[in-house]
Amino acid sequence: MQILDGKALSSKIKDEVALEVKQLKIETGRVPGLAVILVGNDEASHAYVGMKKKACDAVGFYSVTHEMPKDISQEAIEKTIEMMNENPNIDGILVQLPLPEQIDTTRLLELVAPEKDVDGFHPFNVGRLTTGLDGFVPCTPLGIMKLLQEYKIDVKGMNACVVGASNIVGKPMASLLLNANASVDICHIYTKDLKKHTLEADILLVGVGVINLIKEDMVKDNVIIIDIGINRAENGKLVGDVDFENVSKKASFITPVPGGVGPMTIAMLLRNTLESAKLRKN
Repeated sequence: MQILDGKALSSKIKDEVALEVKQLKIETGRVPGLAVILVGNDEASHAYVGMKKKACDAVGFYSVTHEMPKDISQEAIEKTIEMMNENPNIDGILVQLPLPEQIDTTRLLELVAPEKDVDGFHPFNVGRLTTGLDGFVPCTPLGIMKLLQEYKIDVKGMNACVVGASNIVGKPMASLLLNANASVDICHIYTKDLKKHTLEADILLVGVGVINLIKEDMVKDNVIIIDIGINRAENGKLVGDVDFENVSKKASFITPVPGGVGPMTIAMLLRNTLESAKLRKN
């Protein structure tokens, strides 16, 4: 069993991004800019945005966070997004999810200019991903593909099972795997007999937010496990959706939680923002 070390790879990517930022500044006199819209007081969202800010500072990005109260109006957020769309110093716009109930999330995501949609959530970029064309790809699935590439894992011809069908992770993950010529099975909350599906997987990717959902008897020998879930156990420890201690005994490769997929998400956000800045330069 080999650990897929996302923490080490993300550090490597950040170093590469920092070097490219210095070169971009020499060539253009400016650095990539990322704007984040943060609404309300969700503790996890604030922590995540804080990590993004720290990562931006580390690689030399310009970054700004628009913090807004929970009772903010739809119109006020829309005006901020439109302002960021027009701002030449901003290359990436990120709307931190989830948003309060009164806000039309779909409307906001559609307002972000596709060329600044570094989260890959705009329907334009979703469509390009689905049809195998270039565009911005959601950061978590993109990070997983980079991690597989780093460890020379080619999914071509593999049976891939994706557990979780969210727009942010599950669906784009399935599209990337399909584009890489894997045979893809997507499972979700209404799937009957989940174990039947997971047992057939050569590579199993799980992101639903249920502690120890995947147990040892649900996977075959030498399976590749990508644990996308991140949960806080009763003892305060961060754990994934996979029973790591027991499932790892059967796996050929497995991601730890923390230190697997999570660091790759932020690394890919930096990479997407840099690519946006380079496209704008050209």
